[in-house]
Amino acid sequence: MKWIVPACIVALACAPLQASQLASYITSPELKAKLQEVYGGRALQRAEAFSRLLTPRAGTTDQQKLELVNNYFNNLTYSDDPKLWGEEDYWANPLEFIGARGGDCEDYSISKYYTLMELGVDEKKLRLAYVKAIRYNQFHMVTLYFATAKSDPLVLDNINGRILPGSKRNDLQPVYSFDAKSIWIMKSRREGTLAGSADRLTQWTSMQTRFSSEHLRAPRRQL
Repeated sequence: MKWIVPACIVALACAPLQASQLASYITSPELKAKLQEVYGGRALQRAEAFSRLLTPRAGTTDQQKLELVNNYFNNLTYSDDPKLWGEEDYWANPLEFIGARGGDCEDYSISKYYTLMELGVDEKKLRLAYVKAIRYNQFHMVTLYFATAKSDPLVLDNINGRILPGSKRNDLQPVYSFDAKSIWIMKSRREGTLAGSADRLTQWTSMQTRFSSEHLRAPRRQL
């Protein structure tokens, strides 16, 4: 399977909450109070664990960061949106995902994407991708890491916890990829077309505007 990144979307725009702010924000008294109010006391423990994840040892490689982030978020609980949020399709931001202690594939992928940027992984190397999970016959989201613009990406996934190259994930059929700025539609496994701005993804733009303690949403049920 060939996963291709076109040169026209290599430049990545920053999200509203810049990655460099996240480490201090996650430990702020304001956010801690809000997390406890909305999600309960155990959410503070998860936030503390997340804060430790955001401060790796000096010299940690990209590969090690991928492993740390993938393992941390894959330990949270899978739950579909109607049961957890009472909506058919709700993209939680990382604070909501950690607070609720779980979510669906979009939530895993978005949280990994933001956290890797916070850890200093070059934003040009990261993508979010919609794929078809062939075994389950349903659409699915994963996070991609490209060592170079032309390399076979590594796939961070909550279905399969092993970080494997896209060429080894024949169970996934690429549909489109996107970042904070652009969308790329997969015409086939080897061809793709720039389809415009990521602003067309209403759930993506909505999630970014909710990235603060003022907009933390309580889940419909506790996990």
